[in-house]
Amino acid sequence: MTLQEVREKAKGRLGYCVSCPVCDGRACKNTIPGPGAKGTGEVSTKNYEAWQRIDLEMDSLVGGGEIDTTFELFGKKFAIPVFAGPIGNIRGNYSKMYKEETYSQILVNGCKDAGICAWTGDGIEDGFFELPLNAVKSCGGMGIPTIKPWDIEKIKKKLALAKDAGVFAVAMDVDAIGHPAFKNGDGYVSPLSPDSLAEIIKSTDLPFIVKGIMNVKMAKKAIDAGAKGIVVSNHGGRVLDETPATAEVLREIAEFAKGKCIIFVDGGIRTGRDVFKALALGADAVLIARPFVQVVFGDAEDGIMTYVDSLKEELKDTMYMCGARKLSDISYDMIRVGGAVC
Repeated sequence: MTLQEVREKAKGRLGYCVSCPVCDGRACKNTIPGPGAKGTGEVSTKNYEAWQRIDLEMDSLVGGGEIDTTFELFGKKFAIPVFAGPIGNIRGNYSKMYKEETYSQILVNGCKDAGICAWTGDGIEDGFFELPLNAVKSCGGMGIPTIKPWDIEKIKKKLALAKDAGVFAVAMDVDAIGHPAFKNGDGYVSPLSPDSLAEIIKSTDLPFIVKGIMNVKMAKKAIDAGAKGIVVSNHGGRVLDETPATAEVLREIAEFAKGKCIIFVDGGIRTGRDVFKALALGADAVLIARPFVQVVFGDAEDGIMTYVDSLKEELKDTMYMCGARKLSDISYDMIRVGGAVC
């Protein structure tokens, strides 16, 4: 089955998501519950469009050599520098076709079989964290659970569960404080101080990744607190209107953080060409979320394999045509932004 056929098959199964040919956030916009935003949803579209404004610089005068797309993270090796982003409450936000546990098992298994890794989500109900974590545990810990910024004791309990599942890293999406589902009520999420973040990171020996970094100021706070990785992310454009696209702030953050931690980016990345552009701007790897939901609902584990194969072939072709033979060869002079040489 082709990727287009997988996406066509997903239509009608996804509820709030209509499995658009181009996943640019236009059709779902401000749908909550659903994949949209609490505001207009325009930032999600801005994320997507920012990558499209970046052009590629071809260079076919570099000699031969095999193309190597493999990526290493905390002692694990992956086929491409792509991870399935965390999404919680699939039944509430997308469709009741799968139980949370079933969806998680398909996603985690499918990503592992395709040579990548899934980040799993969290939610108000305990099952939104524990059920995906069970899937990760059954796959030998091949997953990165993502915890919301709850109170510190609740976070530490979830860190202990993650450790017990044998995961090789853990993450926290600190920008979840802006999502309506998590903002109000006792025991809900709240902003963490740098000292609180440092306390949380020191409470675990797992590599800790902070997701939701949108400027150098935040990156410095996360790194100073002990983060081994950061994700340049605006929560898919879902938590605050009139913010920059992730592609627009990535290079500035990467110039500060390079060599100090692993740099991920998400938001509107859809193709292997987008992955190349992200690495040229300074990212080490990317997260892609919504398209993985589509392919799971379209063809389960086979849908994931189809999508990952497509990303890999697009990335390899872009590297080949732009003069890069391995990921570390990808550089800023291989892209143009807005028609100007970068």
